[in-house]
Amino acid sequence: MDLGSTRFLKALLLAVFALLPYCCLAETAPNYSFVHESTTAPPVSYHDYIVVGGGAAGCPLAATLAETTNVLVLERGGSPYRNPGKTDKGNFLLTLLDPSPDSYAQTFITEDGVYNHRARVLGGGSVINVGFYSRAETEFVKESGLDEALVNDAYQWVENKVVFKAPLLQWQTAVRDGLLEAGVLPYNGFTNEHINGTKIGSTIFDMNDHRHSAADLYADPKNIIVYLHATVTKILFTTQTVGSRPRATGVIYEDALGVKHTAYLTNDSKSEIIVSAGAIGSSQLLMLSGIGQRSQLEPLGIKLVMDQPMVGQGMADNTLNGLFIPSPNPVELSLVSAVGISLLVNYIEAGSGLNLAPSFGWISKFLLSILGQAMVVACKDRYWVLLRYKT
Repeated sequence: MDLGSTRFLKALLLAVFALLPYCCLAETAPNYSFVHESTTAPPVSYHDYIVVGGGAAGCPLAATLAETTNVLVLERGGSPYRNPGKTDKGNFLLTLLDPSPDSYAQTFITEDGVYNHRARVLGGGSVINVGFYSRAETEFVKESGLDEALVNDAYQWVENKVVFKAPLLQWQTAVRDGLLEAGVLPYNGFTNEHINGTKIGSTIFDMNDHRHSAADLYADPKNIIVYLHATVTKILFTTQTVGSRPRATGVIYEDALGVKHTAYLTNDSKSEIIVSAGAIGSSQLLMLSGIGQRSQLEPLGIKLVMDQPMVGQGMADNTLNGLFIPSPNPVELSLVSAVGISLLVNYIEAGSGLNLAPSFGWISKFLLSILGQAMVVACKDRYWVLLRYKT
């Protein structure tokens, strides 16, 4: 597939959703007839494209590919539409910190003790993040050699579907004024561009505080099928001649009951398996399928398909410092509207009015374990202000 195509750009640029929106053409949450539980999937199926992971990249990519080809999307999580209120703005922290087995965010701890989350839902990170929308840095577009006209077309596609101008009420106005007073200059007003200084951006929450996500980007259902709770365990490869490069031919996935299914590519020369399961999930799947470092795979009994020592290596997350401030009185509900950008890599942002009372017991313990030395005030009727500085 031509990586310079509009399809690729739409998927690539939607990834800007990750933790970075009153007035647009965004649609209400759809009732998709092509989304099914994986337990209903046939034992064997054939498709032009197989997309592993229905997240912030997989959803828009599958949506555009399905305009002309047959596409299968395999998502290990569930649907965000079964309980739409769960992802409303006021439930942001409750959803992100939900420890239940069917939560949209899967908590994990790295080997060096850092807490983090992996999205586990159709729509991926755009279902659990703070919903701030920003375009990519201009330099990134240029250095990547992308066609700027196609990039702008992709921006418009996403922004017309799921992006709104962020409201600037009392709290976010105070955040903006504080950033300017602290010297985060210049003031750039409202803009979706990623530029130094203080700005007002966009959000994927609409005027009723309902979240819109990458899952809302699906349009024509006739060429696409999405299976939920479908965990891909292996990519199948074939080698046509001795010494030739292996070619992916299909995948094996398990449904919620542990039953295995196989999905194969059709014989079309352009058919592809697209792995968009996140930085961790994609690397894990490649290694389980035999693509990775020989010294790591062979001791585990994994048959080597291709020796690629860099698979799964060099991972790093953006550093983040958060300050939680309890208030005895209700605080205006807001997530991120005003942000400060310095040195092109640092974000300063804030949210307010996040009520943790419904589940304060387990959340307070979770926050205490994350913050380590910090103290979480155990007051069941308090609202919270969150200040964050990240790189």
